[in-house]
Amino acid sequence: MQTNSIENRAVWVKLGVLACAEVLHRTKTVYERGIVIVGEYTGEFAGLATSFFWSFTSIFFTLSGRQVGSQVVNRTRLLLALGMVSLLHLVLQGKLLPVDAELSRWGWMGLSGLIGFVIGDAFLFQAFVMIGPRLAMLLMALNPVMGAIMAWALLNETLEGLEMLGIALAVSGVAWVVSERQKGESGSLPDVSPRYYLIGVLFGLGGALGQASGLIASKQGLVDNFPALSGNLMRLSVSTVTIWLIALATRQVRANFQALGEHPQAVRFILGGAIAGPFIGVWFSLIAVQNAKVGVASTLMSLTPVILLPLSRIIFKEHITSRAIMGTIVAVTGTTILFLA
Repeated sequence: MQTNSIENRAVWVKLGVLACAEVLHRTKTVYERGIVIVGEYTGEFAGLATSFFWSFTSIFFTLSGRQVGSQVVNRTRLLLALGMVSLLHLVLQGKLLPVDAELSRWGWMGLSGLIGFVIGDAFLFQAFVMIGPRLAMLLMALNPVMGAIMAWALLNETLEGLEMLGIALAVSGVAWVVSERQKGESGSLPDVSPRYYLIGVLFGLGGALGQASGLIASKQGLVDNFPALSGNLMRLSVSTVTIWLIALATRQVRANFQALGEHPQAVRFILGGAIAGPFIGVWFSLIAVQNAKVGVASTLMSLTPVILLPLSRIIFKEHITSRAIMGTIVAVTGTTILFLA
């Protein structure tokens, strides 16, 4: 029974990879300074595609993280993504790295990578393992809420009544879903203790905070129409070097590759996640931020929890309650109001 379950999940994962490839294949792509041009709605298309790719990324990394651990997944997927993005950058821009970029851009994009990839995703990947992709990504829907609150507290930005309504809806929707426990009914969430579950939720909140902070730094580094692909490569370069230096200092490099050698299926899942996430997904998210209004792009990129509802049911055989559906819709509605206010 367990073997059949794993095989079924692998089939759906393969279908996800094929779907991602088909989206890219059917996109009438013209490259101009490394940016994908799909017509008047470049940013909107990229934002919607980002949600789709991130949905499968969360599934890939959940499956692999439960086999080899979240830290191994984070380090390995960054290494794989850096190689893929570097080769793509060589083809489109004629160089492996944007070495001619200003030092200030490297500073902002590097800071964004450290906050988002190294710290934020370390929390997020552990949340995948502990509470599953659906709940973890729902918590990630709070990152615009955290961004708005940080801007209010640190940058003296004001919060209007409509924005406060959006924050209230987003927080309420997430809290409504997270507070529901369906012990034994979820294939994604094991029957765990309340303390373990709470820690998983806190990890998810940490991931959302990291993403919110990283996005602010990315916006600064992409000013003056700087190519999104180059910006993504700069983030990956700094974060990959940093995370592997930490692994070297803590003597985790050998253990990392030993774990991968013992779990070849996890390697395939990590590869799929690296393609859909740091490679395609993050690139598209930067394109969305650069080419669409921030509110519209952010709204489209926040649809991952909605997309994960049917995927979690199909792949993990998770019991999706009406409360989970309604709470997710309320949370996404809240973030939409916040973005568009």
